[in-house]
Amino acid sequence: MLRREHGLILALDVTSRNKALEVAERALEHVDALKVGYPLVLSCGMEVVGELSELGKPVIADFKVADIPYTSRLICEQARRAGASFAIVHGFVGEDVIKACAGVIDIFVVAEMSHPGAREFLQPVAERIVLLARRHAFGIVAPATRPERVAKLRSLAEGLVIISPGVKAQGAKPGDAIRAGADFEIVGRGIYASPDPGRSAAEIARKLRGVMEELHLKQRGNVEEEED
Repeated sequence: MLRREHGLILALDVTSRNKALEVAERALEHVDALKVGYPLVLSCGMEVVGELSELGKPVIADFKVADIPYTSRLICEQARRAGASFAIVHGFVGEDVIKACAGVIDIFVVAEMSHPGAREFLQPVAERIVLLARRHAFGIVAPATRPERVAKLRSLAEGLVIISPGVKAQGAKPGDAIRAGADFEIVGRGIYASPDPGRSAAEIARKLRGVMEELHLKQRGNVEEEED
């Protein structure tokens, strides 16, 4: 279960098991989930997914699965068995892959990535990917580096949870993606490369909670105006 308390997901894109566990433990009270990808599992093995899940926060396996349905399903099965609660799957591979993965584990479908190159091939089909994701997925991935795209994809995503990477190290400011419609922002280097990961996570989480409260008050004000 992914509950939003802080609006923050910690990406552990490190290659040391000890570093991953140390950073996770220091930042744990300020984050809602932990995200692990290939750098960590290829260096340390899938066992690290289970170790992180034992800390009590959901683990998202960011393997950006992009193979035929049979192989993609096998990858997602391994993620689930290792202790992950969610897996990230590419949407451009089509509905058959998305459906196969969603039959194994709750998935986030990559609609659009945060780097500049995503504009070339992913952005033109991102909206179609969201429509596919609505049929099978728990949520989508949308770029915090382009809040206007988050807003556009949110308008199509209905009840999907949106997680947004690209905060801090890639230039997105904490809070901008949530203002645009994301549910969670993903931060990696801005926390694990900090001299004090716990303090950095706390500062970012405080900003995100402030934005969420600001949006809540605005929404409540709009509802009260409609009732009047």
